[in-house]
Amino acid sequence: MKQKSKHSTPWLLLTLALALVAGIYLGSHFTNDKPVADNDRKLNAILNLIAQDYVDTTNLHDLIEMSIPEILVNLDPHTSYFNAEELQAATDDLNGSFSGIGISFVMTGDTIGVVEVIPGGPSEKVGIMAGDRIVTIDDSTATGEKMTNGAVIKRLRGPKGSKVKLGIMRQSSKKVLTYTVTRGDIPINTVDAFYMMDEVTGYVKVNQFGRHTYDEFITAMASLQEEGAQRYIIDLRGNGGGFMEMAVLMVNEFMPAGQPIVFTRGRYQRDDSEVWSDGNGSFQDAEVAVLIDEFSASASEIFAGALQDNDRGLIVGCRSFGKGLVQKEFVLPDNSAIRLTTARYYTPSGRCIQKDYKAGFIDYEKELFDRYMNGELYSRDSMRVDKNQVFSTLNGRTVYGGGGIVPDIFVARDTSGISNYYIEVVNAGLLQRYAFNYCEKNRQRLNMMKDYKQFMTSGPSDEDLIRDFADFASRNGIAPRWYYINQSRDVIVTNLKALIARDTFGNTAFYPIVNANDKTVREALKALNHRKAAFPIMN
Repeated sequence: MKQKSKHSTPWLLLTLALALVAGIYLGSHFTNDKPVADNDRKLNAILNLIAQDYVDTTNLHDLIEMSIPEILVNLDPHTSYFNAEELQAATDDLNGSFSGIGISFVMTGDTIGVVEVIPGGPSEKVGIMAGDRIVTIDDSTATGEKMTNGAVIKRLRGPKGSKVKLGIMRQSSKKVLTYTVTRGDIPINTVDAFYMMDEVTGYVKVNQFGRHTYDEFITAMASLQEEGAQRYIIDLRGNGGGFMEMAVLMVNEFMPAGQPIVFTRGRYQRDDSEVWSDGNGSFQDAEVAVLIDEFSASASEIFAGALQDNDRGLIVGCRSFGKGLVQKEFVLPDNSAIRLTTARYYTPSGRCIQKDYKAGFIDYEKELFDRYMNGELYSRDSMRVDKNQVFSTLNGRTVYGGGGIVPDIFVARDTSGISNYYIEVVNAGLLQRYAFNYCEKNRQRLNMMKDYKQFMTSGPSDEDLIRDFADFASRNGIAPRWYYINQSRDVIVTNLKALIARDTFGNTAFYPIVNANDKTVREALKALNHRKAAFPIMN
């Protein structure tokens, strides 16, 4: 049997004891239960013993800071603790702008997971993707017990123009990928783009639900309506959530009066709530399709679930993440805070879409990876649903709870054009680097163009672009293999043009180009065009 370290066990016991102290300390501030008060006194006595009689001098504040996450990790995956600095950073992420690398991350266990990459931000420009895991920061290990939210923020954020080197693990690569990101100001525009896809269809891309999302959304919708939009595609792919209130306000725009939007149910009645539509929405007669994927979570699922359960819109894509827990923020005297799960969300049919977390953090963390391995993203037949949680929509369709929103129209992950060459250049961040270099070399000519449409007609030919890119990739260590390049030609050219257009004209230019060949967008348009045959119960 392997001998345990002489030092690890006492410190582990101390940490666990302090975790209980912290938990009971917090409990004493929010409840009057006598058992809590009794335990509080007992564990305060232990703290005093440590302070007065422990063999080494200890910093009780630091030990308590370390112990709080230890107790919370045993509750659920989304209850979390923020010290004062972390809380300010988390608030900045949803409230305006900040200087950093342009990602949203979550600590799962002792690993940094990239939840969202802000379009047009520093990380997106070098090729970092949602789902990546940061394993090193400036060549130092970025995993382990000491990697708290605060520690990550301190290492990722810095002065504008400074650089940070990240080591990334990605499912498509067996080796650690290295990216150098230049920090910059990150404006939080939660509506990335909106435009008319055809004479009657408006498209709106929402990347998260921030404090100003509803205002941005309603402005986009009104603008599209003025251009003739009668139906809308709302793209929530990669949207990890945010303020539920924003999702509720957006749903209300599509609903007649008196329809349920979302319920919450907690341990105590004070945490129960019901939200119903008020009938004042401006788009009650508009057809709508919502795009989701495995990274659509929380408020995104509230939005999609409300439209689906009321048979008010089509949900297109693949099964969403599955986060149905409500967190309430309790600010503590030192301006730290706990976001404690106090209730569960329920969609109008009564579904809780929270996926199972009883097996622990490791299984919860790898659940998305299991979807890849099980083939769920490539075949609807492989999609896992809980047949014990069966519910009905307003018009009697069957829907399932317990693991995300299952789309009405499943769209398999598009693997056409995905060759080994394409994976290599993507993992190396060469698409973004080529687009940046192209813009720098051709800035004067690009600035003379009116918009992305002129670029698409007057810019480089597909043949010139793919050959120039292959030469660029070759100079950066990836040899041209024309069999695989030709296999991926369309997807490479489309992405290069979209990235060049984004660097020149902004986000609004990016989505019309990539969406032209986006399988999920095409399926949503097809369904809306044939809605009476494909989905006769839509309003």
